[in-house]
Amino acid sequence: MPEPARHIVIIGGGIAGLCTGVYAQLCGYQVTILEQHAIPGGLATSWTRNGYTFETCLHWFLGSAPDGTLGRQWREVFDVDKLRFVDAEVYQRVETEDGRSLTFYSDVDRMEAELLHAAPEDAEEIMEFTSAIRRLANLPMDDLNAAWPRRTWAMLRLIPKLPLLTQWAGMSAAEYGKRFRNDLLRRFFTESATADMAAIALVLMFGWMSARNAGYAVGGAKSIIDAITQRFRALGGKLRLMAKVETILVEDDVAVGVRLSDGEIIRADWVISGADGHATIYDMLEGRYRNAAIDAFYDSQKVFPSYLQVSLGVARDLSQEPGFLARTLAKPLEIDPETSLDTVAFRIFHFDPTFAPAGKTAVTCFLPTWNYAYWQDLQRKDATAYEVEKRRIASAVIEILERRLPGVREAIEVTDVSTPASVMHFTGNWKGSMEGFLPTPGVGFRPRRQTLPGLHRFRMVGQWVQPGGGLPCGLMTARAAVRAICRRDHVAFLPDGPGRRDESMPRELFG
Repeated sequence: MPEPARHIVIIGGGIAGLCTGVYAQLCGYQVTILEQHAIPGGLATSWTRNGYTFETCLHWFLGSAPDGTLGRQWREVFDVDKLRFVDAEVYQRVETEDGRSLTFYSDVDRMEAELLHAAPEDAEEIMEFTSAIRRLANLPMDDLNAAWPRRTWAMLRLIPKLPLLTQWAGMSAAEYGKRFRNDLLRRFFTESATADMAAIALVLMFGWMSARNAGYAVGGAKSIIDAITQRFRALGGKLRLMAKVETILVEDDVAVGVRLSDGEIIRADWVISGADGHATIYDMLEGRYRNAAIDAFYDSQKVFPSYLQVSLGVARDLSQEPGFLARTLAKPLEIDPETSLDTVAFRIFHFDPTFAPAGKTAVTCFLPTWNYAYWQDLQRKDATAYEVEKRRIASAVIEILERRLPGVREAIEVTDVSTPASVMHFTGNWKGSMEGFLPTPGVGFRPRRQTLPGLHRFRMVGQWVQPGGGLPCGLMTARAAVRAICRRDHVAFLPDGPGRRDESMPRELFG
């Protein structure tokens, strides 16, 4: 008689939870994913307003090329090649209100030529930057948490690049940007929301874009989430929406299931949290399975900022504009009592025909802030003032866009504003952060443990165990977690087919 499939409960139906569910189902487990929201995706989401779709997550998708970094892993999870990708000619154009501009092309050769032409005084630094992009474009990061033969080979390939990696990982983008004399070039590095991030992140990003392995998926994050969700369900996985986990049940230091907010108990052989890390450790587990190192990291490590997003439905064809436009302001934009911005960025989605009716364009403006508490408190204590502030921000953003595109104000059909309070309400993400822990110098992309001290048959996945955030960390941590579970259960890790019990394998191979 065949042995019944072991049951895994996954908390959170974001990208990490969904990828974990697919891998576990492929390996023969029976999986239930519990998502607190009405739709899966978590932070990888979009919404519609009067015929326009507004994206809040996807800028580019690492792994769009089958033979590039993460290409093989994504194709284990879902049929990536059914998506249509757009490789942007221009990554970003930086402009001033007095008419100066600087274009950062996605292709490294073209970007180098443009920057050298615009800022010959910075030629040495420009050449150092573009040289690093070329040399690190094919970094084997996707194989560093693979099974030992592939991991060993990846590490051997990495050794010659370690000095370069160390150099770029040891300084922030802001620190590096201060080397430039050209003010627009300097601002590109120093005035972004993630200027404290290790500079290696920008080097790698441009390398992937130049290799055409970081295209934008038409349909945005929803197209990816829908495809993974469909694969998970087709494999027999169960996705429950509006199912908020309140407590992770533990017996004799073993995770045995969860209790939902309505009191329902769901038992499991393994519990995996793809939910917010702080809530998992300090709320669902009541802080019982932590140590001083975990506390110190959550107390001191910087997270990605939260954000406001002003989304506009514009009844104009804006296809001649750059898809990503940063405007440096003559007068800073006051966001909240602790935040003012000298630069604001617009995403003009003319490259995604699914986001607006023909001849019209969805436009979003991302406004970072670490003052999440102000917006949350304002929403709770004074709903009228909260709405007034949202309208003020929207009006200011529209005025900035009007100065760039005269007459656009009259063409705006839809205005929508989300705030850190919105992020926290729909995702529960700690501090309203958009991507978890920031990969600062000294921390970088080094993953944290997926286990908690003293707790058995439990794993964590997602952006709270892999600094850097974004879709890739969901995929990589999902794969690593399920492989580790398979080792513990003596199940072959077979992402391309059903798992099996394998008692012939030596126990020491499974940890």
